[in-house]
Amino acid sequence: MFKEFKAFVNQGNAIDLAVGVVIGAAFGKIVNSIVTDIITPVLSLALGSIDFANMYIPLKGQDPALTLAKAKEIGAVIAYGLFINNVIEFLVIAFTIFLVVRQINKMRGTPPAKA
Repeated sequence: MFKEFKAFVNQGNAIDLAVGVVIGAAFGKIVNSIVTDIITPVLSLALGSIDFANMYIPLKGQDPALTLAKAKEIGAVIAYGLFINNVIEFLVIAFTIFLVVRQINKMRGTPPAKA
C-alpha cells in the first residue's frame, strides 16, 4: 500500500491538484477581501448606504436595529446579507475561472463551448 501511495503522490496529477488547492484557497481569501472590502461598500453606497454585513431577519424577537453579532447572541437569525456577500464571491470566482479556462482553451486551439 505504501508503494501505491508513493506512486500516486509522484504522479503529476496529484501534485498539480495539491498546488491547485493551495492556490485556490489563497485566491478565495483575495476574492473574499475584494467583495467585503471593495465591491460591497461601493454597492452599499450606490443603494443608499445599506450595510450588507448586518442585514438579517430576526427569528426570536430581536430588535432589528441590533448588529448581526448582537442579534446572534440573543437567538437565531437569518443572515441574508452574508448570503448576498457569498453569492457575489461565488460569481467573482466563477467569472475568473471562466476567463482562465477560456484563455487556456484559446492557447490550445480548443473551440469555445456552444450555449
